Amino acid sequence: MKRAIFSFVLILVVVGGHAQAAAEWEMLNSEVESLYQQGDYIQATSVAKKALQTAEQTRDPLHPDVATSLNSLALLHSAQGQYTQAEPLFKRALAIFEKSVGPESPEVAASLNNLATLYRNQEQYAQAEPLYKRALAIDEKTLGPDHPNVAISLNNLGQLYEAQGQYAQAEPLLKRALAILEKALGPDHPNVAISLNNLAQLYQAQEQYAQAEPLYKRTFTISKKAFGPDHPNVALSLNNLGGLYRDQGKFAHAEPLFKRALAISEKTLGPDHPNVATSLENLAQLYRDIGYASKATPLEKRAAAIRKMQR
Repeated sequence: MKRAIFSFVLILVVVGGHAQAAAEWEMLNSEVESLYQQGDYIQATSVAKKALQTAEQTRDPLHPDVATSLNSLALLHSAQGQYTQAEPLFKRALAIFEKSVGPESPEVAASLNNLATLYRNQEQYAQAEPLYKRALAIDEKTLGPDHPNVAISLNNLGQLYEAQGQYAQAEPLLKRALAILEKALGPDHPNVAISLNNLAQLYQAQEQYAQAEPLYKRTFTISKKAFGPDHPNVALSLNNLGGLYRDQGKFAHAEPLFKRALAISEKTLGPDHPNVATSLENLAQLYRDIGYASKATPLEKRAAAIRKMQR
């Protein structure tokens, strides 16, 4: 089963520089974050490029604001499956933060998490693990054991282990992350939804469906309330809940969820996004499971074409 991945992303805000230039950059940066939260990645990318240009024109090359803009633009490329465009931006942002604010700063930890997630999404696990571990160590040292950023690092490392089938290593990390976030942010925060989803995926991978289902349902409820019904995160939630039902042979429950997830992803991310391919693959597998090969084949072909474009 193909599952849509919820990952924590960290859009950093570091303020500095001359007042007028700082005000312009801050305005652009705020717009980027707003558009990102709305799921409008295409428009957000355009504004992020302007923010980066502004920072580069008005700041020293090693100023943290330049790194912040690089990080935001990289996140947007990554969210659209444009990994080759994102990687050098993440690396440059990390290098600037290490020099400008120090190698053990929260900004460096955030950059490490984002670069590691890029590698994890490409199944480059050996490259991701040391970055996640370093990020966790920095966050625990600089922010304390109960900070939300520590939970993010725990969650990301847990997801990495889950992706490799190392379930016993993943579960305590994911549970600790969820407990931290619920206490720090409240039970209905979007980051709590991400944490719930990731723990549900762990249980689903081990066929512990009764433990996974309420977590997925709670994820969907929080995401819909926080972002609205047509946000990419809602599509991810629908996709994953549909996958849980399909794994249990509850095909009538799964089909409408996959279809809705596909429609939302196409609308918000465009027809060639990897999340669209995931929804197509899941719906196709559902049709094969119930013997509708004629419905499955065109979906599989379209998904394969999207995957080919991402290589």
